[in-house]
Amino acid sequence: MSATLSGAAVALVCVVTLALSLFALRLARRTSDFYVAGRAVTPGRNAAAIGGEYLSAASFLGVAGLIYDQGVDALWYPVGYTVGYLVLLVLVAAPLRRSGAYTLPDFAEGRLESRGVRHLSSVLVVLIGWLYLVPQFQGASFTLRLVTGAPAWLGAAVVAVVVVLAVAAGGMRSITLVQAVQYWLKLSALAIPAGMIVAAWWAAQAPPPDVSHSWAQPFTGRDPDEHHLYRTFSLIVALALGTTGLPHVVVRYYTNPDGTAARRTTVRVLALLGAFYVVTVVYGVLGRVYLPVLAPGDRADTVVLRLPGEVFTGGGAEILTAALAGGAFAAFLSTSSGLAVAVTGVLNQDLVRPRLARLTAGDHSEVTGFRLATVLAVLVPYAVSLVFPQVPLAAFVTLAFVVAASTFFPLLALGVWWPRLSVPGAAAGLVVGAVLAVGALGLTVRSGARDGWAAALLAQPAAWTVPAAFAVMVTVSLATPRGIPRGARRTLVRLHTPEEITAQTTR
Repeated sequence: MSATLSGAAVALVCVVTLALSLFALRLARRTSDFYVAGRAVTPGRNAAAIGGEYLSAASFLGVAGLIYDQGVDALWYPVGYTVGYLVLLVLVAAPLRRSGAYTLPDFAEGRLESRGVRHLSSVLVVLIGWLYLVPQFQGASFTLRLVTGAPAWLGAAVVAVVVVLAVAAGGMRSITLVQAVQYWLKLSALAIPAGMIVAAWWAAQAPPPDVSHSWAQPFTGRDPDEHHLYRTFSLIVALALGTTGLPHVVVRYYTNPDGTAARRTTVRVLALLGAFYVVTVVYGVLGRVYLPVLAPGDRADTVVLRLPGEVFTGGGAEILTAALAGGAFAAFLSTSSGLAVAVTGVLNQDLVRPRLARLTAGDHSEVTGFRLATVLAVLVPYAVSLVFPQVPLAAFVTLAFVVAASTFFPLLALGVWWPRLSVPGAAAGLVVGAVLAVGALGLTVRSGARDGWAAALLAQPAAWTVPAAFAVMVTVSLATPRGIPRGARRTLVRLHTPEEITAQTTR
């Protein structure tokens, strides 16, 4: 019975996702509808859509699992995820919208007037997007297997098929509606069972969690030689600055009508994320009450799905588990859809469309290329997810944040605020940031036995890779003044001039 209810909840979420996509299909007629939803999304709907795509498997399942496993040190994950939007609000939200770009590579090319920097940015967008997509597919696989007993490959396959159909149907126009609805679906699916679990714990007067000293005290961990203070600081740097460089986050700001709406969107996002992450703490803490020890082979990521069955019995537990399974799949679908749109836009502009242009022409070629690129954007990370080793969801997603913080954050911050950024400086910073971040993380995966400072610096490299990328961009730019775009100052004026003033001067 439990498997049937959970399977039905997952199926219902998939059907609703496809139905909303088909409903929005009639609105997607122009190229801008597929890329930026016609630049007509209101702040309220855009904030809900951002919350829908940003609160991924790492947020729905992974944060609670990390709190369950690591204790108070894991609370920095939701803090870092949320603070990232404050950084984005202060530094780049409005200028990004005023750039008039469709994608991050569009912004890079427009700001630096360089096709080379554009192509480099395109490679990084695809890399970050696929790094983020792999854990979504893996999370869907183990979630469906846990609640229904389905084969390990089925969950990822369901997400891949639904995402391809939803994104290909109407691009950003359809995904915006889907993600806005899915945010509220995820919040309800997580908050209602959490409220009932807290009420049951309170009524039963159950004892508080029986935990070790390291679980309840910050910066301690299991091994004092792991340099937890540095690891925590570097984690916050990665999450807070990496948010600004995530392609699927940045692209949503191109959908607002103007820069003012982009700022209002960000303020609403902060409130929506705060409400969601408060609930995840409940599962991590009370998991220690009702599930003090996981069975051999179980992952901490499964605590959210297992907790109702430990607190309640019979039909109540089955219904709550089914609701959580449906909410988890909403997280997989909404985040995967946003990532697919961001990667699809880049693949279409730089890879698929140039080849289709020889066969077709006009807007038809654009839309056809977008839909073909969607298949490529989803199938590659789906295939990787089937063979890549299982890693805790939140930890895996952090890899994408580290790469984004080490590459796109310096590019956006300097590109928006520093007129002396040159083409060689930007390119060198992107390459150095990407090589250092990917190299450090790759060494960590290959040599997990390394300990001490070496392990800390490689496992959480953002604290030194981000400054290194900044230093390279600034140093090389100062050394190559001839590489500064001729229209740099004019571009910066446009990025920082409110639309109201621009409209008055053009009358």
